[in-house]
Amino acid sequence: MQKDDPVMHNPGLMGGISSLMKSVFGLLVSRVELASLELAEVRNHVIELVAIFGAALLAIWFAIAYGTATIVALAWDDMGWKILLILFVVFLIITGVLVAKGLALIKQGKLALPATMKELKNDRDMLL
Repeated sequence: MQKDDPVMHNPGLMGGISSLMKSVFGLLVSRVELASLELAEVRNHVIELVAIFGAALLAIWFAIAYGTATIVALAWDDMGWKILLILFVVFLIITGVLVAKGLALIKQGKLALPATMKELKNDRDMLL
């Protein structure tokens, strides 16, 4: 065979495997880059979510500490122990509303990495 024979330019099995591995590696790198961009966005939403729950927890504790003491002191003579039950129900409702707001943020999909998951699904479908 001569040096400029077209058969010599054919990479063969090893060249094909090498090319495939380069393509797979490039695909993997692009997916990791996409995931890192989305994780930066998700991080901001997680910080917001933690701040909301932290504020809700702080508000509940202040409400329990000051409000309960005042209401119990004022209503004890007329209602007795029933005032404690009423306050329990009120604070339970407030907590439920705050937790529902936090869950609504989660259900909006802001923590789900939608673009990365779509691209990974497309890759899976293409390879299968």
